[in-house]
Amino acid sequence: MTEFVEQDLAGSAFHRVDLSRSAFREVRLAGADLRNVDLSGVRVRAAWLQGVRMTGVEVPDMEIHGEIVRLVVNGVDVAPLVEAELDRRHPERPLMRPTDVAGFKEAFATLDRLWAGTVERARALPPERLHEQVDDEWSFIETLRHLGFAHACWVDGVVLADPSPWQPLDLPWDEAPVVEGVPWDRDARPSLDEVLDLRAQRRATVQAVLNDLTDAGLERRVSPATPFNSDAEDLTVAACLTVVLNEEWEHRLYAERDLAVLES
Repeated sequence: MTEFVEQDLAGSAFHRVDLSRSAFREVRLAGADLRNVDLSGVRVRAAWLQGVRMTGVEVPDMEIHGEIVRLVVNGVDVAPLVEAELDRRHPERPLMRPTDVAGFKEAFATLDRLWAGTVERARALPPERLHEQVDDEWSFIETLRHLGFAHACWVDGVVLADPSPWQPLDLPWDEAPVVEGVPWDRDARPSLDEVLDLRAQRRATVQAVLNDLTDAGLERRVSPATPFNSDAEDLTVAACLTVVLNEEWEHRLYAERDLAVLES
């Protein structure tokens, strides 16, 4: 198998070339022109699709999971339709868009209740299964570790301006830059109770922030004190708390989806 590593192939032309089962990691395809290509079975993860246009395509079976702002299908922007349907399926979901301190408290309390059911479901499985990945996604334990990292980034590292908020079991996202001092232990196998203890500490920090917060304080401008998100601008306390809410909400749904597979 031919390997291309750290090479500039910009402007290359591929005609009648077989790239089936090829792996693309940290590859720029901005401005690429794909015509008469077979993309069946392609899996795209952690991609930026700004300004992508597809015409004359046939889509007999396709799934998209991600943050969708605008998606036009045959002239119809389906993003608002998707949002409305998700709200219908999950009545608690609109609570994840709070506008005042009382709303944030209610949203986090709702997540506590929902996650309690998810954790109870996980406890019914043999402990080793909680380290098992489904379809190359994070295991249940890894999911909880990553949420700890999200709390550290956005609450401790931005709202509270702590330059080193990490716990040893915090888990950055897979494509995150490697930064000295930031935990990156992909092989750790902590118990469920260990990660839940750390999770309780993170939750207590959020509650302390909310208890001291006013509605006006939600609009306070903040900046990252850690190397992560250092290029983020115009951040507010409300924006940071909303990121954590979204992470908690979405990853619980992922966890529920994968628990169903592990149970079966």
